[in-house]
Amino acid sequence: MFKRELNLGKQHPRIIREKKTIDKMVHIYCKYHHNIKSNQLCDECNEFLEYAFIRLDKCPFQEEKSTCGKCVVHCYQPQMREKAKKIMRYSGPRMLLHSPILALHHLIDGRKKPQTLKEFKEKKSKKSS
Repeated sequence: MFKRELNLGKQHPRIIREKKTIDKMVHIYCKYHHNIKSNQLCDECNEFLEYAFIRLDKCPFQEEKSTCGKCVVHCYQPQMREKAKKIMRYSGPRMLLHSPILALHHLIDGRKKPQTLKEFKEKKSKKSS
């Protein structure tokens, strides 16, 4: 399931969980849309997943982030953003069956009010003071 090199050493548990969630969603989507029988991904879905991991690694909010769909900083390219919506619309409801704990965490994270980049930077500067 989650066998990619994710560079998890220095990452916050929140980002690790986000990577596990998007990984699971892409696998669910690929299995039913691209008729992949094993736990592997087709090239298109693998490319998308690698892109999503890179975006998460570069997220300016990191552990303070809401879900990507509610974020005020849209770092996905338009075509990748549409693909993400398509994958999540299909896989989201099915996550309750395949990974209920990840699904619940994602729902809770989605209720978190997204910060603006300015609010985040102000909060971060107060912590370091």
